[in-house]
Amino acid sequence: MPEKENSDVVVKEPRSVVRKFLARPQGEGMGAIVRRSIGRFELRYFDPFLVLDEFSVTAPAGFPDHPHRGFETVTYMLQGAVTHEDFEGHKGTIGPGDLQWMTAGRGIVHSEMPAAQGTQKGLQLWINLSSKYKMIEPRYQEVSSKDIAEAAKDGIKVRVIAGEALGVKSPIYTRTPTMYLDFTLKPGAHLRQPILRSWNAFVYVLEGEGLFGTVKSSPVSAHHLLLLGSGDGLEAWNKFSKPLRFVLVGGEPIGEPVAQLGPFVMNTQEEIDQTIDDFENYVNGFEKAKHWRSEAALALGF
Repeated sequence: MPEKENSDVVVKEPRSVVRKFLARPQGEGMGAIVRRSIGRFELRYFDPFLVLDEFSVTAPAGFPDHPHRGFETVTYMLQGAVTHEDFEGHKGTIGPGDLQWMTAGRGIVHSEMPAAQGTQKGLQLWINLSSKYKMIEPRYQEVSSKDIAEAAKDGIKVRVIAGEALGVKSPIYTRTPTMYLDFTLKPGAHLRQPILRSWNAFVYVLEGEGLFGTVKSSPVSAHHLLLLGSGDGLEAWNKFSKPLRFVLVGGEPIGEPVAQLGPFVMNTQEEIDQTIDDFENYVNGFEKAKHWRSEAALALGF
């Protein structure tokens, strides 16, 4: 089949694939299943990224009331819907193709539970915050599917969650500079996507098979994470008969120490100890946690 490519995009030094992981299913939350690729024992941290989960959850399973401090969570729905509630009174449901970019900052307690019949699927990415932002007030950026920037050219379609691709930009503001692109390549398509040289970047394959880094590379299929080496961009090819869908994510490394205990991510162990003390005593950002339970948790008897 003839090759279609975005030939006006210049990538002088394509990044190669330096490590590859298959994300295997594991239990998380209350009966939910995730495929974790970043945040597992082989790859604890890929600055500035803390966790990448491809989640699958069917009611009554889910992620009942739990805290966060010191980073951001990015939830991108692929199928179904999830309802989010927090102790500030914020509540909303995100459906297929919708995005929630949550800055936990100094503290959030929230729940994330299925809001539709069947299985809900999506991606959740945890992005670290630098020390100067870890204790800021929580905030949300929520974008419905119809409002996510999209572009298509030469057999390539992209949804621009953060950053820029194919001439379109996302309105999302990223405290930790980040690109997050959802690409679909038709059979025969060839992608060239610039990436800032100073950024770390990875690919996570959602559907189909593709070649990444070099056309002579081995095919990579769904549920694989690819860490990219140095260079100024990504090249990818779909040499197969079915569409190839993957996310390309990049970010500016923070370069600071990381101290993590589950949902708390700070710079030192002393700060983690303080966070635990704040959470247990309902102070310094966690005041409202003392008397709050989500509607979902109450319905399930928590």
